[in-house]
Amino acid sequence: MNVPHLTAVVTLLALLAYVWMGARVGGARRTSGIAAPAMSGDPTLERYLRVQGNTLEWLPVFLVSLWLFALYWGDLIAAGLGVVWIVGRVLYALGYSAAAEKRELGFVVQMIATAVLLFGALGKAVLVLLG
Repeated sequence: MNVPHLTAVVTLLALLAYVWMGARVGGARRTSGIAAPAMSGDPTLERYLRVQGNTLEWLPVFLVSLWLFALYWGDLIAAGLGVVWIVGRVLYALGYSAAAEKRELGFVVQMIATAVLLFGALGKAVLVLLG
């Protein structure tokens, strides 16, 4: 069995990026003085929460697509696209935390990476099924 080690590393790096985003929420809570379970009251905290929440919304689509793409197309290409996704999410996090209107570039980068992974895996799966 050919284990996709690079894809495994990228998966773990993506999860570490998500943990980093969660830690930033904790920092924003301390800075704003707004304790859990409150979710509003400070615009900076709200932006950090939105970054974390939006990333969590994308993780299932990204991770499943990443692994299926790796199985169908190969470890190196999947891992490369996974790194692009992580870079996009970090750009999104840094931009959005500064100002909501600065989130677009990072969002588009991660969305394109996810689309390539998703439709690449789906296309190959259909081709394999059709023989």
